[in-house]
Amino acid sequence: MDEPAAIGRRVQRMRKELGLTQRQLAEPAYTPAYVSTLESGKVRPSEAALRFLAGRLGTSYEELSTGRPVHLGTELRLSLTDAQQTLASGAADEAAAHFRRLLADAQHLGLAPEQAQALLGLGDCALETGELPDAIRNFEAAERLLANEPLTRRVRPIRGRAVAHLLAGELRYACYLLETAIDELGASGLADPEALVLLYAAVIGPYIDMGAHARAAHAAELALSLAPQVSDPALVAGMHRQVARTFLAEGRVADADTSLAKAQAIYGQLQLRTDLAHCHWMRGYVQAQNGELDSAEGELRTARDMLSARRAALYTAQVEVELADVLRRLGRYEEAAGLLSSLLELGDSHGAVHAGGAHRLLGLMAEERGETDAAEEHYIQALALLERSGATGDLADLCRLLGDLLRRTGRPEAALDAYRTGLGHRSAPGTTTLGPAPAAPAFPPPRPAAHRPGPVPSETAVKPG
Repeated sequence: MDEPAAIGRRVQRMRKELGLTQRQLAEPAYTPAYVSTLESGKVRPSEAALRFLAGRLGTSYEELSTGRPVHLGTELRLSLTDAQQTLASGAADEAAAHFRRLLADAQHLGLAPEQAQALLGLGDCALETGELPDAIRNFEAAERLLANEPLTRRVRPIRGRAVAHLLAGELRYACYLLETAIDELGASGLADPEALVLLYAAVIGPYIDMGAHARAAHAAELALSLAPQVSDPALVAGMHRQVARTFLAEGRVADADTSLAKAQAIYGQLQLRTDLAHCHWMRGYVQAQNGELDSAEGELRTARDMLSARRAALYTAQVEVELADVLRRLGRYEEAAGLLSSLLELGDSHGAVHAGGAHRLLGLMAEERGETDAAEEHYIQALALLERSGATGDLADLCRLLGDLLRRTGRPEAALDAYRTGLGHRSAPGTTTLGPAPAAPAFPPPRPAAHRPGPVPSETAVKPG
Protein backbone atom coordinates (compact mmCIF):
# COMPACT_ATOMS: atom_id res chain seq x y z
CA MET A 1 0.00 0.00 0.00
CA ASP A 2 1.22 3.52 -0.82
CA GLU A 3 1.76 6.26 1.75
CA PRO A 4 -1.42 8.02 3.03
CA ALA A 5 -0.66 11.23 1.11
CA ALA A 6 -0.44 9.38 -2.21
CA ILE A 7 -3.65 7.47 -1.51
CA GLY A 8 -5.40 10.69 -0.49
CA ARG A 9 -4.44 12.46 -3.71
CA ARG A 10 -5.62 9.46 -5.72
CA VAL A 11 -9.01 9.36 -3.98
CA GLN A 12 -9.47 13.10 -4.48
CA ARG A 13 -8.56 12.95 -8.17
CA MET A 14 -10.93 10.06 -8.88
CA ARG A 15 -13.75 11.67 -6.88
CA LYS A 16 -13.47 14.93 -8.82
CA GLU A 17 -13.29 13.09 -12.15
CA LEU A 18 -16.66 11.53 -11.31
CA GLY A 19 -18.10 14.86 -10.11
CA LEU A 20 -18.82 13.56 -6.59
CA THR A 21 -18.83 15.60 -3.39
CA GLN A 22 -17.08 14.27 -0.31
CA ARG A 23 -20.49 13.56 1.22
CA GLN A 24 -21.66 11.61 -1.83
CA LEU A 25 -18.48 9.55 -1.76
CA ALA A 26 -18.62 8.91 2.00
CA GLU A 27 -22.25 7.96 2.56
CA PRO A 28 -23.64 5.74 3.90
CA ALA A 29 -20.63 4.07 5.57
CA TYR A 30 -18.42 7.08 6.40
CA THR A 31 -18.63 10.83 7.05
CA PRO A 32 -17.55 13.71 4.78
CA ALA A 33 -15.03 14.68 7.47
CA TYR A 34 -13.37 11.27 7.24
CA VAL A 35 -13.05 11.60 3.45
CA SER A 36 -11.61 15.09 3.87
CA THR A 37 -9.03 13.83 6.38
CA LEU A 38 -8.16 10.89 4.13
CA GLU A 39 -7.72 13.12 1.05
CA SER A 40 -5.39 15.41 2.97
CA GLY A 41 -3.15 12.43 3.81
CA LYS A 42 -3.60 12.78 7.57
CA VAL A 43 -4.93 9.27 8.12
CA ARG A 44 -3.97 5.82 6.81
CA PRO A 45 -7.20 4.25 5.59
CA SER A 46 -8.09 0.70 6.59
CA GLU A 47 -8.51 -2.03 4.00
CA ALA A 48 -12.27 -2.01 4.64
CA ALA A 49 -12.46 1.74 3.99
CA LEU A 50 -10.45 1.48 0.78
CA ARG A 51 -12.57 -1.37 -0.51
CA PHE A 52 -15.72 0.66 0.16
CA LEU A 53 -14.30 3.75 -1.53
CA ALA A 54 -13.00 1.70 -4.48
CA GLY A 55 -16.51 0.40 -5.05
CA ARG A 56 -17.93 3.92 -4.96
CA LEU A 57 -15.24 5.18 -7.34
CA GLY A 58 -15.65 2.30 -9.79
CA THR A 59 -12.09 1.04 -9.40
CA SER A 60 -10.29 -1.82 -7.69
CA TYR A 61 -8.86 -1.95 -4.18
CA GLU A 62 -5.44 -2.69 -5.72
CA GLU A 63 -5.51 0.40 -7.95
CA LEU A 64 -6.74 2.66 -5.18
CA SER A 65 -4.15 1.45 -2.63
CA THR A 66 -1.13 1.15 -4.96
CA GLY A 67 -1.92 3.18 -8.07
CA ARG A 68 -1.52 0.11 -10.27
CA PRO A 69 -4.45 -0.62 -12.57
CA VAL A 70 -5.61 -4.16 -11.85
CA HIS A 71 -5.43 -5.10 -15.52
CA LEU A 72 -1.63 -4.64 -15.51
CA GLY A 73 -1.19 -7.38 -12.93
CA THR A 74 -3.56 -9.65 -14.85
CA GLU A 75 -1.73 -9.04 -18.12
CA LEU A 76 1.60 -9.73 -16.44
CA ARG A 77 0.38 -13.04 -15.04
CA LEU A 78 -0.95 -14.07 -18.46
CA SER A 79 2.41 -13.17 -20.01
CA LEU A 80 4.21 -15.27 -17.40
CA THR A 81 2.04 -18.23 -18.40
CA ASP A 82 2.95 -17.63 -22.05
CA ALA A 83 6.66 -17.55 -21.17
CA GLN A 84 6.30 -20.80 -19.24
CA GLN A 85 4.66 -22.40 -22.27
CA THR A 86 7.54 -21.18 -24.46
CA LEU A 87 9.98 -22.89 -22.10
CA ALA A 88 7.90 -26.07 -22.05
CA SER A 89 8.08 -26.19 -25.84
CA GLY A 90 11.88 -26.29 -25.57
CA ALA A 91 12.82 -22.71 -26.54
CA ALA A 92 14.81 -21.95 -23.38
CA ASP A 93 16.69 -18.91 -24.73
CA GLU A 94 13.53 -17.26 -26.04
CA ALA A 95 11.71 -18.02 -22.77
CA ALA A 96 14.58 -16.58 -20.71
CA ALA A 97 14.44 -13.28 -22.64
CA HIS A 98 10.68 -13.17 -22.05
CA PHE A 99 11.07 -13.88 -18.32
CA ARG A 100 13.72 -11.14 -17.98
CA ARG A 101 11.37 -8.56 -19.52
CA LEU A 102 8.54 -9.68 -17.26
CA LEU A 103 10.80 -9.58 -14.18
CA ALA A 104 11.64 -5.94 -14.96
CA ASP A 105 7.93 -5.15 -15.38
CA ALA A 106 7.04 -6.86 -12.10
CA GLN A 107 9.80 -4.98 -10.29
CA HIS A 108 8.56 -1.68 -11.74
CA LEU A 109 5.01 -2.44 -10.57
CA GLY A 110 6.20 -3.73 -7.19
CA LEU A 111 4.47 -7.11 -7.65
CA ALA A 112 6.52 -9.52 -5.50
CA PRO A 113 4.62 -12.76 -6.36
CA GLU A 114 5.03 -12.08 -10.07
CA GLN A 115 8.72 -11.25 -9.56
CA ALA A 116 9.13 -14.62 -7.84
CA GLN A 117 7.35 -16.40 -10.69
CA ALA A 118 9.61 -14.72 -13.26
CA LEU A 119 12.70 -15.71 -11.26
CA LEU A 120 11.45 -19.31 -11.09
CA GLY A 121 11.09 -19.25 -14.86
CA LEU A 122 14.63 -17.91 -15.27
CA GLY A 123 15.89 -20.63 -12.93
CA ASP A 124 14.19 -23.32 -15.00
CA CYS A 125 15.65 -21.83 -18.20
CA ALA A 126 19.14 -21.92 -16.67
CA LEU A 127 18.64 -25.57 -15.64
CA GLU A 128 17.65 -26.36 -19.20
CA THR A 129 20.80 -24.77 -20.66
CA GLY A 130 23.13 -26.10 -17.96
CA GLU A 131 23.95 -22.69 -16.43
CA LEU A 132 23.76 -24.01 -12.89
CA PRO A 133 25.17 -21.03 -10.93
CA ASP A 134 22.59 -18.79 -12.63
CA ALA A 135 19.85 -21.30 -11.84
CA ILE A 136 20.78 -21.37 -8.16
CA ARG A 137 20.93 -17.56 -7.94
CA ASN A 138 17.49 -17.19 -9.50
CA PHE A 139 15.89 -19.84 -7.29
CA GLU A 140 17.46 -18.29 -4.18
CA ALA A 141 16.18 -14.83 -5.20
CA ALA A 142 12.66 -16.28 -5.67
CA GLU A 143 12.87 -17.90 -2.23
CA ARG A 144 13.86 -14.59 -0.62
CA LEU A 145 10.87 -12.83 -2.22
CA LEU A 146 8.59 -15.54 -0.81
CA ALA A 147 10.27 -15.63 2.60
CA ASN A 148 7.12 -14.49 4.43
CA GLU A 149 4.83 -16.84 2.50
CA PRO A 150 3.81 -20.31 3.73
CA LEU A 151 6.26 -23.11 2.96
CA THR A 152 3.91 -24.54 0.34
CA ARG A 153 4.56 -21.38 -1.74
CA ARG A 154 8.33 -21.83 -1.39
CA VAL A 155 8.49 -25.49 -2.42
CA ARG A 156 9.13 -24.80 -6.11
CA PRO A 157 12.25 -22.65 -5.64
CA ILE A 158 13.54 -25.13 -3.04
CA ARG A 159 13.01 -27.99 -5.45
CA GLY A 160 14.67 -25.95 -8.22
CA ARG A 161 17.74 -25.33 -6.08
CA ALA A 162 17.93 -29.03 -5.19
CA VAL A 163 17.80 -30.07 -8.87
CA ALA A 164 20.54 -27.56 -9.71
CA HIS A 165 22.78 -28.96 -6.97
CA LEU A 166 21.97 -32.49 -8.10
CA LEU A 167 22.97 -31.67 -11.68
CA ALA A 168 26.17 -30.15 -10.30
CA GLY A 169 26.94 -33.49 -8.64
CA GLU A 170 26.18 -32.27 -5.09
CA LEU A 171 23.85 -35.15 -4.25
CA ARG A 172 24.04 -34.97 -0.48
CA TYR A 173 23.15 -31.28 -0.39
CA ALA A 174 20.25 -31.86 -2.80
CA CYS A 175 18.92 -34.53 -0.40
CA TYR A 176 19.35 -32.16 2.54
CA LEU A 177 17.30 -29.41 0.87
CA LEU A 178 14.46 -31.74 -0.11
CA GLU A 179 14.34 -33.72 3.13
CA THR A 180 14.34 -30.53 5.20
CA ALA A 181 11.40 -29.15 3.25
CA ILE A 182 9.48 -32.43 3.58
CA ASP A 183 10.03 -32.53 7.34
CA GLU A 184 9.10 -28.85 7.75
CA LEU A 185 5.87 -29.41 5.82
CA GLY A 186 4.98 -32.27 8.12
CA ALA A 187 5.89 -30.36 11.29
CA SER A 188 3.91 -27.28 10.23
CA GLY A 189 0.78 -29.24 9.39
CA LEU A 190 0.90 -27.87 5.82
CA ALA A 191 0.50 -31.30 4.26
CA ASP A 192 -0.24 -30.02 0.76
CA PRO A 193 -0.45 -32.98 -1.68
CA GLU A 194 1.00 -31.12 -4.70
CA ALA A 195 3.93 -29.74 -2.70
CA LEU A 196 4.68 -33.17 -1.23
CA VAL A 197 4.49 -34.96 -4.59
CA LEU A 198 6.88 -32.38 -6.06
CA LEU A 199 9.37 -32.97 -3.23
CA TYR A 200 9.04 -36.76 -3.03
CA ALA A 201 9.48 -37.11 -6.79
CA ALA A 202 12.54 -34.84 -6.76
CA VAL A 203 14.29 -36.69 -3.93
CA ILE A 204 14.14 -40.08 -5.66
CA GLY A 205 16.98 -39.29 -8.09
CA PRO A 206 19.62 -38.36 -5.49
CA TYR A 207 18.54 -41.28 -3.29
CA ILE A 208 19.11 -43.78 -6.09
CA ASP A 209 22.38 -42.17 -7.15
CA MET A 210 23.59 -42.42 -3.55
CA GLY A 211 22.52 -46.04 -3.24
CA ALA A 212 19.69 -45.34 -0.76
CA HIS A 213 17.22 -47.51 -2.68
CA ALA A 214 14.91 -48.18 0.28
CA ARG A 215 14.40 -44.46 0.76
CA ALA A 216 13.79 -43.96 -2.95
CA ALA A 217 11.16 -46.71 -2.93
CA HIS A 218 9.45 -45.20 0.11
CA ALA A 219 9.39 -41.73 -1.47
CA ALA A 220 7.90 -43.27 -4.62
CA GLU A 221 5.22 -45.08 -2.67
CA LEU A 222 4.21 -41.87 -0.88
CA ALA A 223 4.18 -39.88 -4.13
CA LEU A 224 1.99 -42.45 -5.86
CA SER A 225 -0.43 -42.57 -2.95
CA LEU A 226 -0.82 -38.78 -3.04
CA ALA A 227 -1.20 -38.57 -6.83
CA PRO A 228 -5.03 -38.87 -6.86
CA GLN A 229 -5.16 -35.61 -4.88
CA VAL A 230 -3.03 -33.70 -7.42
CA SER A 231 -4.79 -31.65 -10.10
CA ASP A 232 -1.73 -30.57 -12.14
CA PRO A 233 -1.29 -33.12 -14.96
CA ALA A 234 2.31 -32.10 -15.67
CA LEU A 235 3.21 -32.73 -12.02
CA VAL A 236 1.55 -36.17 -12.16
CA ALA A 237 3.48 -36.97 -15.35
CA GLY A 238 6.76 -35.93 -13.74
CA MET A 239 5.99 -38.15 -10.79
CA HIS A 240 5.35 -41.15 -13.08
CA ARG A 241 8.68 -40.45 -14.76
CA GLN A 242 10.44 -40.60 -11.43
CA VAL A 243 8.49 -43.65 -10.27
CA ALA A 244 9.74 -45.58 -13.28
CA ARG A 245 13.25 -45.24 -11.96
CA THR A 246 12.50 -46.97 -8.70
CA PHE A 247 10.64 -49.72 -10.55
CA LEU A 248 13.85 -50.27 -12.51
CA ALA A 249 15.89 -50.46 -9.31
CA GLU A 250 13.58 -53.30 -8.21
CA GLY A 251 13.86 -55.06 -11.57
CA ARG A 252 10.23 -54.36 -12.48
CA VAL A 253 10.90 -53.43 -16.10
CA ALA A 254 7.31 -53.79 -17.32
CA ASP A 255 5.99 -51.55 -14.52
CA ALA A 256 8.68 -48.97 -15.32
CA ASP A 257 7.67 -48.93 -18.98
CA THR A 258 4.00 -48.54 -18.00
CA SER A 259 4.81 -45.54 -15.81
CA LEU A 260 6.80 -43.94 -18.60
CA ALA A 261 4.00 -44.54 -21.09
CA LYS A 262 1.61 -42.68 -18.77
CA ALA A 263 4.01 -39.76 -18.48
CA GLN A 264 4.66 -39.71 -22.23
CA ALA A 265 0.94 -39.60 -23.01
CA ILE A 266 0.40 -36.61 -20.70
CA TYR A 267 3.43 -34.71 -22.01
CA GLY A 268 2.27 -35.32 -25.56
CA GLN A 269 -1.21 -33.95 -24.81
CA LEU A 270 0.26 -30.88 -23.09
CA GLN A 271 2.88 -30.41 -25.85
CA LEU A 272 5.69 -30.28 -23.28
CA ARG A 273 8.50 -31.17 -25.65
CA THR A 274 11.43 -31.03 -23.24
CA ASP A 275 9.66 -33.35 -20.82
CA LEU A 276 8.73 -35.56 -23.75
CA ALA A 277 12.44 -35.80 -24.57
CA HIS A 278 13.08 -36.99 -21.03
CA CYS A 279 10.51 -39.74 -21.53
CA HIS A 280 12.26 -40.93 -24.71
CA TRP A 281 15.48 -40.92 -22.71
CA MET A 282 14.02 -42.99 -19.89
CA ARG A 283 12.32 -45.44 -22.24
CA GLY A 284 15.65 -45.93 -23.98
CA TYR A 285 17.21 -46.64 -20.61
CA VAL A 286 14.48 -49.16 -19.76
CA GLN A 287 14.92 -50.94 -23.10
CA ALA A 288 18.70 -51.04 -22.64
CA GLN A 289 18.26 -52.61 -19.22
CA ASN A 290 15.97 -55.18 -20.80
CA GLY A 291 18.51 -56.01 -23.54
CA GLU A 292 16.50 -54.38 -26.36
CA LEU A 293 19.55 -52.50 -27.63
CA ASP A 294 18.35 -51.52 -31.11
CA SER A 295 15.14 -49.98 -29.73
CA ALA A 296 17.12 -48.34 -26.93
CA GLU A 297 19.46 -46.72 -29.43
CA GLY A 298 16.52 -45.23 -31.33
CA GLU A 299 14.89 -43.80 -28.20
CA LEU A 300 18.16 -42.36 -26.88
CA ARG A 301 19.04 -40.78 -30.22
CA THR A 302 15.58 -39.17 -30.34
CA ALA A 303 16.04 -37.82 -26.82
CA ARG A 304 19.54 -36.59 -27.61
CA ASP A 305 18.43 -34.77 -30.77
CA MET A 306 15.48 -33.13 -28.99
CA LEU A 307 17.57 -31.97 -26.03
CA SER A 308 20.53 -30.88 -28.14
CA ALA A 309 18.24 -28.75 -30.33
CA ARG A 310 17.12 -26.98 -27.17
CA ARG A 311 20.68 -26.44 -25.95
CA ALA A 312 20.00 -28.52 -22.83
CA ALA A 313 23.72 -29.15 -22.40
CA LEU A 314 23.89 -31.19 -19.20
CA TYR A 315 20.85 -33.31 -20.01
CA THR A 316 22.29 -33.97 -23.47
CA ALA A 317 25.54 -35.11 -21.85
CA GLN A 318 23.66 -37.56 -19.64
CA VAL A 319 21.87 -39.07 -22.62
CA GLU A 320 25.14 -39.34 -24.55
CA VAL A 321 26.71 -41.38 -21.74
CA GLU A 322 23.84 -43.84 -21.94
CA LEU A 323 23.82 -43.91 -25.73
CA ALA A 324 27.56 -44.64 -25.68
CA ASP A 325 26.93 -47.55 -23.33
CA VAL A 326 24.34 -48.99 -25.74
CA LEU A 327 26.78 -48.59 -28.64
CA ARG A 328 29.47 -50.34 -26.58
CA ARG A 329 27.15 -53.25 -25.90
CA LEU A 330 26.38 -53.41 -29.64
CA GLY A 331 30.13 -53.68 -30.31
CA ARG A 332 30.38 -50.25 -32.00
CA TYR A 333 33.38 -49.09 -29.98
CA GLU A 334 34.54 -46.32 -32.28
CA GLU A 335 31.16 -44.59 -32.26
CA ALA A 336 30.94 -44.93 -28.49
CA ALA A 337 34.45 -43.53 -27.96
CA GLY A 338 33.65 -40.58 -30.25
CA LEU A 339 30.64 -39.67 -28.14
CA LEU A 340 32.52 -40.03 -24.86
CA SER A 341 35.62 -38.05 -25.83
CA SER A 342 33.72 -34.74 -25.84
CA LEU A 343 32.32 -35.47 -22.37
CA LEU A 344 35.73 -35.79 -20.71
CA GLU A 345 36.09 -32.00 -20.74
CA LEU A 346 33.09 -31.72 -18.43
CA GLY A 347 35.26 -32.85 -15.53
CA ASP A 348 36.48 -29.28 -15.10
CA SER A 349 32.95 -27.87 -14.79
CA HIS A 350 29.66 -28.92 -13.25
CA GLY A 351 29.61 -32.12 -15.32
CA ALA A 352 31.98 -34.16 -13.14
CA VAL A 353 29.38 -36.93 -12.76
CA HIS A 354 28.99 -37.22 -16.54
CA ALA A 355 32.75 -37.09 -17.13
CA GLY A 356 33.10 -39.82 -14.50
CA GLY A 357 30.52 -41.92 -16.35
CA ALA A 358 32.44 -41.38 -19.60
CA HIS A 359 35.73 -42.54 -18.02
CA ARG A 360 33.96 -45.60 -16.59
CA LEU A 361 32.70 -46.63 -20.03
CA LEU A 362 36.07 -45.96 -21.66
CA GLY A 363 37.63 -48.15 -18.98
CA LEU A 364 35.17 -50.94 -19.71
CA MET A 365 35.91 -50.73 -23.44
CA ALA A 366 39.67 -50.71 -22.84
CA GLU A 367 39.36 -53.76 -20.58
CA GLU A 368 37.24 -55.59 -23.16
CA ARG A 369 39.98 -54.94 -25.72
CA GLY A 370 42.63 -56.27 -23.32
CA GLU A 371 44.18 -52.83 -22.67
CA THR A 372 44.43 -53.21 -18.89
CA ASP A 373 46.69 -50.21 -18.23
CA ALA A 374 44.36 -47.85 -20.07
CA ALA A 375 41.33 -49.38 -18.29
CA GLU A 376 42.93 -48.88 -14.87
CA GLU A 377 43.73 -45.26 -15.69
CA HIS A 378 40.15 -44.55 -16.76
CA TYR A 379 38.71 -46.21 -13.64
CA ILE A 380 40.98 -44.17 -11.36
CA GLN A 381 40.04 -40.93 -13.12
CA ALA A 382 36.35 -41.84 -12.84
CA LEU A 383 36.75 -42.48 -9.10
CA ALA A 384 38.42 -39.11 -8.58
CA LEU A 385 35.60 -37.32 -10.40
CA LEU A 386 32.77 -39.16 -8.67
CA GLU A 387 34.22 -38.72 -5.19
CA ARG A 388 33.38 -35.01 -5.51
CA SER A 389 29.71 -35.76 -5.93
CA GLY A 390 28.88 -38.35 -3.30
CA ALA A 391 27.38 -40.67 -5.94
CA THR A 392 28.13 -43.64 -3.73
CA GLY A 393 26.29 -46.23 -5.80
CA ASP A 394 28.49 -45.42 -8.79
CA LEU A 395 31.60 -45.24 -6.60
CA ALA A 396 30.94 -48.71 -5.21
CA ASP A 397 30.48 -50.09 -8.72
CA LEU A 398 33.73 -48.49 -9.88
CA CYS A 399 35.61 -49.90 -6.91
CA ARG A 400 34.32 -53.35 -7.85
CA LEU A 401 35.43 -52.91 -11.47
CA LEU A 402 38.85 -51.67 -10.37
CA GLY A 403 39.20 -54.45 -7.79
CA ASP A 404 38.35 -57.11 -10.37
CA LEU A 405 40.90 -55.66 -12.77
CA LEU A 406 43.62 -55.53 -10.10
CA ARG A 407 42.90 -59.11 -9.03
CA ARG A 408 43.08 -60.40 -12.60
CA THR A 409 46.42 -58.66 -13.12
CA GLY A 410 47.97 -60.31 -10.04
CA ARG A 411 47.67 -57.54 -7.45
CA PRO A 412 45.45 -59.08 -4.74
CA GLU A 413 46.35 -56.63 -1.96
CA ALA A 414 45.52 -53.61 -4.11
CA ALA A 415 42.30 -55.37 -5.20
CA LEU A 416 41.31 -55.89 -1.54
CA ASP A 417 41.85 -52.20 -0.85
CA ALA A 418 39.61 -51.29 -3.78
CA TYR A 419 36.89 -53.71 -2.61
CA ARG A 420 37.05 -52.34 0.95
CA THR A 421 36.70 -48.81 -0.38
CA GLY A 422 33.67 -49.89 -2.40
CA LEU A 423 32.06 -51.54 0.63
CA GLY A 424 32.58 -48.35 2.59
CA HIS A 425 30.77 -46.33 -0.05
CA ARG A 426 28.02 -48.92 -0.31
CA SER A 427 27.15 -49.03 3.37
CA ALA A 428 27.02 -45.30 4.01
CA PRO A 429 23.87 -44.04 2.26
CA GLY A 430 20.48 -44.73 3.77
CA THR A 431 21.93 -45.33 7.23
CA THR A 432 23.55 -42.80 9.52
CA THR A 433 25.17 -40.80 6.74
CA LEU A 434 21.91 -39.25 5.59
CA GLY A 435 20.36 -39.07 9.04
CA PRO A 436 16.75 -40.07 9.77
CA ALA A 437 14.49 -40.44 6.76
CA PRO A 438 11.90 -37.70 6.22
CA ALA A 439 8.58 -38.24 7.92
CA ALA A 440 5.46 -39.31 6.06
CA PRO A 441 2.76 -36.66 5.43
CA ALA A 442 0.72 -35.57 8.42
CA PHE A 443 -2.51 -36.91 6.91
CA PRO A 444 -2.94 -40.56 5.87
CA PRO A 445 -2.90 -40.52 2.06
CA PRO A 446 -5.42 -42.75 0.26
CA ARG A 447 -3.84 -45.85 -1.28
CA PRO A 448 -4.46 -46.80 -4.89
CA ALA A 449 -6.78 -49.77 -5.10
CA ALA A 450 -4.89 -51.73 -7.75
CA HIS A 451 -1.55 -52.78 -6.33
CA ARG A 452 1.06 -51.74 -3.86
CA PRO A 453 3.13 -49.11 -5.69
CA GLY A 454 6.83 -49.53 -6.10
CA PRO A 455 9.53 -46.96 -6.52
CA VAL A 456 10.27 -43.80 -8.64
CA PRO A 457 12.80 -42.32 -11.40
CA SER A 458 14.74 -39.05 -11.25
CA GLU A 459 14.76 -35.77 -13.03
CA THR A 460 18.45 -35.82 -13.52
CA ALA A 461 21.18 -38.35 -14.06
CA VAL A 462 20.01 -41.79 -15.12
CA LYS A 463 23.03 -44.00 -14.85
CA PRO A 464 24.41 -46.06 -17.71
CA GLY A 465 23.90 -49.79 -17.36
